[in-house]
Parts: sequence; structure tokens; C-alpha cells
Amino acid sequence: MLKRFNPIVDKSAEIIDFIMTSPDMPADEGLRFKIHLSVEEAVENVVDYAYEGGMGWLEAGTQLDENGPVLTIIIKDAGVPFNPLEKEDPDVTASAEERKIGGLGIFLCKQLMDGISYRYEDGCNILTMTKHLAPSAS
Repeated sequence: MLKRFNPIVDKSAEIIDFIMTSPDMPADEGLRFKIHLSVEEAVENVVDYAYEGGMGWLEAGTQLDENGPVLTIIIKDAGVPFNPLEKEDPDVTASAEERKIGGLGIFLCKQLMDGISYRYEDGCNILTMTKHLAPSAS
């Protein structure tokens, strides 16, 4: 189920808290840490860049696929169309001084989550992130 926040200006912490307190969230602190960092980056990007002055809306929510179990996080907005997955990954081998500004947060999300997808549908950006909650067989 998605909850709408409108307007989103100064509501990053409230939106992140809403997602992270979902009953779908795992108890495992390591997983929660990875999910929290990814959610924070995704939400901050929408709040900071999707709308001029943060005066738009954002819908956020979680869903648990019990057959997986896989946690799905959805973040939807009607701001400026932007596919974060098209942004080139930063050169993490370069020193901080040599690196281009921006893109590190999206890169971090790609590393921490098991899946990230983006689509633009009906005038909305829809970012979906997934995390497998069961330990992988290795």
C-alpha cells in the first residue's frame, strides 16, 4: 500500500521513517541498514530534484512477497522525468578529488539492493527496489 506525502518539502525524514517502520521490514539489522541507506538516497533525490521547491507529491510503500521472501519498495512521483539507472556509475577507483560530482548514491543503491528498476508511466517516475530477505544458499 502506498502513502502519499504532499508537499514533500522538508519531509524526507518522515517519508524514510514511514518506509522503514513498515511491518514488511526485516528484523535483521544488517539488511535494515542496507535498505535504509538505499531508501534514504532514493527519497532524498526525489525531494531535492523532482520538483522545484519540493512542492510536489511522493507516494511510497512496501510490499512483501512471501513466496520469496522478497521486500519491494516503491517510490513514485510526478516530478521531472528522471531515470537514475541511466546515470553512469562513478569511477570509485579514482580519488575523491578526481571523481565527478554526483551519482554515488545511485551507485550505492545498486550495490546494496538486489534489484532496482525504473519506469515512467502516466506522467510519473516509478522507482522499484527489491531486497531478498532469506539468506542465499552458498
